[in-house]
Amino acid sequence: MEEVVIIITASNEDEAVRIARILLEEKLAACVNIHQKVRSLYWWEGKIQDEGESMMIIKTRRELVSEIVKRVKEVHSYTVPEIIALPIIDGSDDYLRWIGEVTK
Repeated sequence: MEEVVIIITASNEDEAVRIARILLEEKLAACVNIHQKVRSLYWWEGKIQDEGESMMIIKTRRELVSEIVKRVKEVHSYTVPEIIALPIIDGSDDYLRWIGEVTK
């Protein structure tokens, strides 16, 4: 079993909480941290955008990533939401085991 962290940005805290609850209720995530205010600068529609967003940090298992991507795309307000999975290379054995126990 491989644990991963997924980063997803949302338009605001309410959207982030809504997505987090869906992922938790469907056992796709063990934990979701929400950072209320991040400033994102990015290219969109030919120009640089400068927006406030909320960022989710999701702890889950690698085998659930494709299901999470599909589910988030279904419920996210963005046309192209940021959904990036990063490997967890090491950590507390107890915590990593817990991620596996509480996800489906």
